Amino acid sequence: MLSLILRRSHMYVALFLMPWVLLYAVSTMTMNHGEWIHSLYGEPRVQFQVEAEHVFDGRFPEGATPKQKALQILSGLGLEGNHTVRVEPGGRLVMQRQDMVTPRRISYSPESGRLVVERETFRAANFLERFHRRRGFQTPYLADDVWAVIVDAVIVAILFWAFSGLWMWWEMPTTRNWGWLAIAGGLLIFLGFLFTI
Repeated sequence: MLSLILRRSHMYVALFLMPWVLLYAVSTMTMNHGEWIHSLYGEPRVQFQVEAEHVFDGRFPEGATPKQKALQILSGLGLEGNHTVRVEPGGRLVMQRQDMVTPRRISYSPESGRLVVERETFRAANFLERFHRRRGFQTPYLADDVWAVIVDAVIVAILFWAFSGLWMWWEMPTTRNWGWLAIAGGLLIFLGFLFTI
């Protein structure tokens, strides 16, 4: 009975993991061969297109930090969410609004109040790298926390997938010799790189 439950669970967990493992595999390949893949485009890795221009006529609270200013600007634009902000010479604020599919760069010039919103041109390689590196629990945004919880669930599912595979292998005596060979080969290659790279 336990064997049947494990086999069925192994199968359904594999189906659940399919999109995640597929995207992690393809994104890892993109990162591993990044220079070659990006050279195929024949242009800079990241390109932005002006999406909108505004004049910011709001007022910041006295002593507002760059982070507080960025939050107020993004809220006014309806672009609240995960972002970074940096201050350039002259006090110009540059905000990078993180988004898996459509990242944006928002520039604010304090002397003129000019806001420029630029959208990153979609490129599959950049999307895959963002997907692979996306993290959660570091921001106050619910969507990032939900993403992180799902990634944790994927991690648990992968561990279950590995251990249930070991169980199923051990239940089939005719495959044990080849199984030991596969385990030994995998460990030797892993340890070899671990101590030489």
